[in-house]
Amino acid sequence: MSGGEKSLYCPASQLTHPDLISLTVGEGAKGSRDFLDRFIFSRFKGSSLAERLDAGSITCDSTQLAFTTDSFVVDPYFFPGGDIGKLAVCGTLNDLCMVGALPRWISLSLILEEGFACSHLAIILDSVCHWSERATVEVVCGDTKVIPKGKMDGIFINTSGIGVRSPIGNLFTEPIAEGDVIIVSGPIGSHGMAVMAARTPGLVENPIESDCGLLLPVLRALIENDIPVKAMRDATRGGVAAVLHEWARQFGISLSIEEPHIPVRDDVRGLTELLGLDPLFVANEGTMVLIVSDKDRETTLAAMQSVPISQQAVVIGKVVSRRHVPVSMIRGIGREVAVHEPTGALLPRIC
Repeated sequence: MSGGEKSLYCPASQLTHPDLISLTVGEGAKGSRDFLDRFIFSRFKGSSLAERLDAGSITCDSTQLAFTTDSFVVDPYFFPGGDIGKLAVCGTLNDLCMVGALPRWISLSLILEEGFACSHLAIILDSVCHWSERATVEVVCGDTKVIPKGKMDGIFINTSGIGVRSPIGNLFTEPIAEGDVIIVSGPIGSHGMAVMAARTPGLVENPIESDCGLLLPVLRALIENDIPVKAMRDATRGGVAAVLHEWARQFGISLSIEEPHIPVRDDVRGLTELLGLDPLFVANEGTMVLIVSDKDRETTLAAMQSVPISQQAVVIGKVVSRRHVPVSMIRGIGREVAVHEPTGALLPRIC
């Protein structure tokens, strides 16, 4: 994998102007953060929003809730391992899980292009139904709009979710400290490469399957085993690299990962190497990263590996003493290099 020596981004994504919205705004890395700082956080001063998490905190009659919303514009809307309906449900519920909330309710809003096939819509809605029922989540409201043909691309979905924070468990009760370990729940880069391959017929011999899936069983396992998780995030846009840089900035820490320990499927590794990309920067939709104390590593891994979606969980690095470089990686030959923060649009419209 590259430590940042190569250019990782599509040149078109770099065509920016300070008064025009660019693709980088929607890619979940530095471009997104700069946009939020300029337009959102400068205007809206709520304490929950200031936490800058994927779900906000709400208290209702002493019950601690989490609330999140997300929009999905993936192209194509059917891909190996999922579709835009599954992606919308899993993506929204995973955001609730990453703040320690057990999902309960979800909304479903559809924006459809005139002429969109009803047969495709039926498949997508059946997928929404299947994955919401699997998570024991009720679809409680929604909306439908239709845009004239040629003014959009098929179907966009917006979902909002509400979850209840578990009154038991030890999530986020301890501060991050030097020596804490970084765990990833499974192989990285699968979703981004699955979508890229689906867009380009003939790019790969066999389809690459997305990791799109529910992380709710992982959260339940962590709560049931009373694991004191210190930080937790699903590695979607911007990949694992974006998560690590967000934590370095948020907590004022430095992190070091080891290249040989980073799990990447052979088909994903082959395609990223062919295209000169780094799996650390590629989006996931069913893979999470967390930080726990080194003394809790074995119990954490055991809990995660008891769940199918995270049975390949592994330690990939640790929190180190504060350095000038916030995130670094030890290569296979022992050389340590900087892992740069994602700044551009590696692959637009992956979620």
